[in-house]
Amino acid sequence: MNSHVIHSIVEKVMKELEKTAETPSIPIGISARHVHVSQEHLEKLFGANYQLTKRSDLSQPGQFAANETVTVVGPKGSLERVRILGPVRGSTQIEVSKTDAIKLGLNPPLRESGNIKGSAPATIVGPEGSVYLSEGLIIAQNHIHMAPHDAQNFKVENGQYVQVKVQGKRPLLFDQVLIRVSPRYQLEMHIDTDEANAALCATGDKGILIPREKA
Repeated sequence: MNSHVIHSIVEKVMKELEKTAETPSIPIGISARHVHVSQEHLEKLFGANYQLTKRSDLSQPGQFAANETVTVVGPKGSLERVRILGPVRGSTQIEVSKTDAIKLGLNPPLRESGNIKGSAPATIVGPEGSVYLSEGLIIAQNHIHMAPHDAQNFKVENGQYVQVKVQGKRPLLFDQVLIRVSPRYQLEMHIDTDEANAALCATGDKGILIPREKA
């Protein structure tokens, strides 16, 4: 192999390495099953005037994992010690994986968090009472939280769908990943435990965003 060919190959490899180095990555956060509660339902579950107590802060500013846990009950089974995430919300919502849903005997829709209209029913049991939800159980759509400057850097918009290649032990390309933009957000992609297991990835692993289409 002559020196000209070798030089050409080396130059091509270097350009590819530079391109990869310039590609910004997105940290991955794995979202286990959890519950968001309204103040009304919190008091039915834990008692009058009850307030959530913080266990630890979450990656998104102002969000936290509470010390309080509940049991989620479906027609075929239950999930115990499901953690509540705070602060309280206007509506109660349960987010589970498909594996969790099968254990409960339910078939919840894949939805963006907060979109619970017509979703699956479930019962939540706390130490002081229970709440039956006629709707509120979903499998959360995987998504990326971004601040406006992140969206500008990645050249994407709120509501747009993208692909993300997760660089885990089993590299996997996620399609239809929703972009969510807000000044309150910190850059992070959220996937559930089933998705994390499929990719053999852990919280803190990285993903590469591939623009796809606008909603």
